[in-house]
Amino acid sequence: MRRALITGITGQDGSYLAEHLLERGYEVWGLLRGQANPYRPRIERIASELRFVEGDLLDQSSLVAAVDRVRPDEVYNLAAISYVPMSWQQAELTGEVTGMGVLRMLEALRIVGGLGQSGAAPPGTIRFYQASSSEMFGKVSEVPQDEDTPPRPRSPYGVAKTYGHLITRNYRESFGMFTAAGILFNHESPRRGREFVTRKISRAAARISLGLQSGLRLGNLDAVRDWGFAGDYVRAMHLMLTQDEPGEYVIGTGHMHSVRDAVRIAFEAVDLDWQAHVVSDDRLVRPAEVDLLCANPKKARTDLGWEPEVGFEQLMRTMVEADLERGLRELRHPSAPGDVHDW
Repeated sequence: MRRALITGITGQDGSYLAEHLLERGYEVWGLLRGQANPYRPRIERIASELRFVEGDLLDQSSLVAAVDRVRPDEVYNLAAISYVPMSWQQAELTGEVTGMGVLRMLEALRIVGGLGQSGAAPPGTIRFYQASSSEMFGKVSEVPQDEDTPPRPRSPYGVAKTYGHLITRNYRESFGMFTAAGILFNHESPRRGREFVTRKISRAAARISLGLQSGLRLGNLDAVRDWGFAGDYVRAMHLMLTQDEPGEYVIGTGHMHSVRDAVRIAFEAVDLDWQAHVVSDDRLVRPAEVDLLCANPKKARTDLGWEPEVGFEQLMRTMVEADLERGLRELRHPSAPGDVHDW
């Protein structure tokens, strides 16, 4: 039985990846920073099938201890401060977790792999996946973007992700480690955090239709992204670690949509005119906006055989439907804690 260790297992991607690996017979471990975590509802359904180990991307020794205990065949590093606006408010912490955290995990794999102790994985054979991001491309120099597009990040988050991406490559080239990186474009689901724009939109459309909310304020409605379904993207992560040789892959749909498109589809799903409820607020625009991101996933399609299965309109409608169900539960049980039914 192969053994996988996932950092960020309680997040959107971590929960989908854990489900995907369990379905394939893996023993799945999650790295948790302490025992108090408000987002565990995402993995509540499968919690009994998971195992957990404590560790912190800010603490090198804890990562060495965690890897030494688990002895994984595969490590998926999904943990990060992933909300771009927050990276402006906590820039130093973003650099430490999202950037230096990758280095600390790679060092843990190198240290443990070199100890020569017996365990599930022989020394030096642990395969590592780094969750890189299209935000690295930032002020893009070409459209669409592929593996060779130069990074021009426009936020502390993008800069930190760029460091994590490059150090992953460096450890592969310097130490011969099996380190792969997925340059994932925006990927969403009903499990997306409320602070992210697609979930903010789907939740607002549902709640406005139910009389639970009066309106929605957004930043740049003309920003364009390549949006896909998170469940599709975790399949690509796993495929990267099944290849004979490690590499870097752009993962996206190759189709562009604006924030305005997302709003229109979501409000149409509940038969509302979005223009009557949505206001563009300049105060919500990023200090340095990323205007246009679009993937060229040719390499992933050719080398991995990966294709996205869920289209953008279907994705947005699915998210609205899930938020309608949450809104109805809120109406029926107004005193229930919000987190209980949020996933």
